Amino acid sequence: MGRGKLRIYLGAAPGVGKTYAMLSEGHRRVERGTDLVVGFVEHHGRPRTEVMMRGLEEVGRRELEYRGTTFTEMDVDAILVRAPAVAIIDELAHTNVPGCRNAKRWQDIEELLKAGIDVISTVNIQHLESLGDVVESITGVRQRETVPDEVVRRADQIELIDMSPQALRRRMAHGNIYAPDKVDAALSNYFRPGNLTALRELALLWTADRVD
Repeated sequence: MGRGKLRIYLGAAPGVGKTYAMLSEGHRRVERGTDLVVGFVEHHGRPRTEVMMRGLEEVGRRELEYRGTTFTEMDVDAILVRAPAVAIIDELAHTNVPGCRNAKRWQDIEELLKAGIDVISTVNIQHLESLGDVVESITGVRQRETVPDEVVRRADQIELIDMSPQALRRRMAHGNIYAPDKVDAALSNYFRPGNLTALRELALLWTADRVD
């Protein structure tokens, strides 16, 4: 069996619609008869995303105790046993709870790819390792969760999910991205127009560079 193929939806910021696009692709493939499962997707209370998860088979998660709190993580072994043709797995740069056999979700995904399972995943431009300093200079925030650029560059397909800063701020203001109590702080900090414009340019440049 050959290596699985990796498709990544890349976004400039949270809320541009990466997870939605990934789930839409999942439904398209299921309709074509592809054996597909959801390995791990968080809808973050976003109604449209939650609706998109309906009708897709989800693999159960692992529960892990860490410092007195129970966390749920993707169950890599359960997916390997289920052996679907395709697995949908959100948040490529996610850091697993201590106790998982891999520190990072991209390493979990690597195991699935080696087993011949195709994976569709998502990542935001601010999580690429090489861009840490640039993103911090734009947003004032240091990203703790990162993924090596090489992992993303090696993907068989990268699709940029683009949205103008104005449209993204409207989505935020309408409560489509974060809970209502977090909206004002987000709009005046991370989601400032200047930040979003710079992050969008960064995503476009990075993607264009990879295509070249």
